[in-house]
Amino acid sequence: TRRCQRRKAMAAADPTDLSQPDWLTAEHLTGTSIMAVEYEGGVVIGADSRTTTGAYVANRVTDKLTKVTERIYCCRSGSAADTQAVANMVTYYLGLQEMELGEAPLVKTAANTFRQICYSNREQLSAGIICAGWDERDGGQVYSIPLGGMCLRQPFAIGGSGSTFIYGHVDKTFQLGMTKEECFDFVKNSLALAMARDGSSGGVIRLASISADGVERRVILGHELPKFWEG
Repeated sequence: TRRCQRRKAMAAADPTDLSQPDWLTAEHLTGTSIMAVEYEGGVVIGADSRTTTGAYVANRVTDKLTKVTERIYCCRSGSAADTQAVANMVTYYLGLQEMELGEAPLVKTAANTFRQICYSNREQLSAGIICAGWDERDGGQVYSIPLGGMCLRQPFAIGGSGSTFIYGHVDKTFQLGMTKEECFDFVKNSLALAMARDGSSGGVIRLASISADGVERRVILGHELPKFWEG
């Protein structure tokens, strides 16, 4: 396929050859900061908006919060093409299930569908997913599906290249039983810190709350980002 040919060309490219910029051959990456937190009655998810092709910023306002069903979203990190394809497949399978059973899919079902696809194709895919949402059985849930296809439910999850800079912050700041607004602030501040340190993260912060009442989306523009000391 054209994509396999592109990857072979990328692998064969000489990194010392400066005659061609890396963005001509590099893969589109959502090299990224993503995050999700559970609260009583729902979840808050968030992501930055930068997509890179090598050192070139291909898109500065990407929406990495991808709708899977009415109450289930995923946050994407890794190869933009891989994560979009996996999200489209999961959306298709869950749509079929909803038509057959006549009821909305569970968040656990969506997470395990992501896990199955990512694990079965782990040698070919570069996809780190956070699956989060709300259902009538278990309420708000967050599942982390990192590279390799493991699936783990957590009270909060972080992912992407920017996450490595904020483990200390989230470990110190997170508390069980936070309200929705406290979760919004937690995700906003954590992503702002990751974006400040990680060169592959940037742009705006997209946030969303998913609960029985529906989906509430927010955008934190560049001039509205929290400011921290940056030495």
